[in-house]
Amino acid sequence: MASAQSLSFNLGKETMQLKSKYKHFSGTTEYYQHDSQVNHAPMNFAVFLPEQIKRKQLPVLYWLSGLTCTEENFMIKAGAQRVAAELGIVIVTMDTSPRNLGIEGEDDSYDFGSGAGFYVNATEQKWSRHYNMYDYVTKELPEIIEAHFNVNNNKSIFGHSMGGHGALMIALKNPGYYQSVSAFSPIVAPSQCLWGQKALGGYLGDDKALWQAYDSCELLKNAEERLPILIDQGTDDEFLQQYLMPEKLQQVCEQYNHPLNLRMQEGYDHSYYFIATFVADHIRYHAEYLNVET
Repeated sequence: MASAQSLSFNLGKETMQLKSKYKHFSGTTEYYQHDSQVNHAPMNFAVFLPEQIKRKQLPVLYWLSGLTCTEENFMIKAGAQRVAAELGIVIVTMDTSPRNLGIEGEDDSYDFGSGAGFYVNATEQKWSRHYNMYDYVTKELPEIIEAHFNVNNNKSIFGHSMGGHGALMIALKNPGYYQSVSAFSPIVAPSQCLWGQKALGGYLGDDKALWQAYDSCELLKNAEERLPILIDQGTDDEFLQQYLMPEKLQQVCEQYNHPLNLRMQEGYDHSYYFIATFVADHIRYHAEYLNVET
């Protein structure tokens, strides 16, 4: 990344350091590191700040990435800033887990440990001190964004794959907190696929009642809010049948009369090429709920 002057902001017990920044579309994408109080570890996040933020408070769209990703992937590959700049929407991304903690086994596989926090609060002793990504996404990071950037109270959330699971699950567990939710290729029933079973079992233990508290298909059955869901899913996604299983979410939504727009996109895979193709649709979708003046 390009170098930037090191700037620090005091956050009570936390310190936030600007690592780098880039100007594009008249705004800036900025990369920060801070000492997370919920994860007891350094965490990284990125924020795209449209030029309009100099004149007025803007809404925030939180992006949750998939397995192995960091705060950089979406900002570099998705091409989202062009539309966010046009509409005046702040985009926030974050790393998918704490890293380099010296926990035995943290780097043994791509789908558990480093880069694979699954957006849960771990309860197993080995992971519970540092792997609290649910609290990080829903509490700590929004507090930082709202305290240090010129944003308003309107926020929405979206994500991809593991991050799609996170976005759906977090929106369902926090009625009234997010204005809208969407996902690309989400893991909709983690309790029923190998990725989810490995992660939930490892972080939460064998009590499957705890797993269900982070499973979108289970959460939908008792949802307090009928927040519409937009999902794009590629038909040529190599993980479609074994891990993603969108038909399970569709069945639950139909059974419980929950609004769902599931768009099966012919020929698309699981990659950022797919995300880049439809990300403008998602940002414009969220803009309608974020009370963006167009």
